[in-house]
Amino acid sequence: MIFDGHAYTFPPLNGPGGFSDPDALRRHLQQAIAVHHQPELRAKDRAPGDNTALIDMDDWPSLDSLKPSDFRIAENGRFEWTSEGETYFKQYFPPSVIDMSYPANRLVAEMDYAGVDKALLHRTPYLGVGNDFIADCIAQYPDRLTGLAHAREWMIHADPDGSIATVERAVNEQGLSGLHFLPPQLDLYGYDGPWDAPEFLPFWDGVASLRIPVFFSLKERRPPVMESYLQEVATLVRWMERYPDVPVVMTHGMGWRMFIEGDGLNINEDLWSAFDNPNLHLQWLFPIGLGSVWDYPMPQVRSTIEDCVNRIGADRIMWGTDMPIVMRFWTYRQNLDHIREYTESL
Repeated sequence: MIFDGHAYTFPPLNGPGGFSDPDALRRHLQQAIAVHHQPELRAKDRAPGDNTALIDMDDWPSLDSLKPSDFRIAENGRFEWTSEGETYFKQYFPPSVIDMSYPANRLVAEMDYAGVDKALLHRTPYLGVGNDFIADCIAQYPDRLTGLAHAREWMIHADPDGSIATVERAVNEQGLSGLHFLPPQLDLYGYDGPWDAPEFLPFWDGVASLRIPVFFSLKERRPPVMESYLQEVATLVRWMERYPDVPVVMTHGMGWRMFIEGDGLNINEDLWSAFDNPNLHLQWLFPIGLGSVWDYPMPQVRSTIEDCVNRIGADRIMWGTDMPIVMRFWTYRQNLDHIREYTESL
């Protein structure tokens, strides 16, 4: 069986996306697009632009940093805004995401073509909150799709009981299979502390009692970025020590882009040491993180692949793609062939 451990479906992004106010989804999108490494381009001639009309980069982790710029969800995978009378855009999705939605049938069609049997649906608030949409996708294709629950990170410390109730319903009634937690979402709403602080523990205790895996998407939360990222890894290590029976997955990989060194990757030893805990698993998503840096079939990461197998173990590694977003760089089949055809050492 070929199992894609990291994929997405999402509702139309020009709607509310599970928020009570459609503008809340737009603000999440504006911040995510503003800080993303995809290039900003002027619409009339594709000349390089910048993100200064979208966000105050001195305060980039917060939604308060957003600037009025007529940011809008366009079509064909684009997000647009206006600066000094000119339209600029960022191609975040591939152009094939025509109507800025990605329902389950489109993902399954791509899976059929690439030869992928099942996929695990992941979460991020700028693609919608709430668990109803994901649960419906799984109900449509119960033999092909599984999915992760989500609780709004920024509400957990203030309402741990309501947050755990959301996860309990998603797991016990809606058929979801784990929890996806994204720490940078806390900073959007002004919380810059650790997510294993005492006010989070009632929530985490409740999650642990459900006996489900937790998927953590770790990123830097403030400058300096390397220091911040390694602080997040340290928080994860503490969390795993507190909850030794909970299976944990580090999504997307090891923050690949910040470890680029010459024509390869040089992973920090503090990051490797986190995997001394046998409960920690790693997702491999090289193309989505590095597809703008190195071309297919990306021989630059082969030594890192070998290191992961040798230091972590193949049984604790999960292949994933980030479909459909990854198609701005590679096809679905190329993602699969990268592992199947070009990693002989495995």
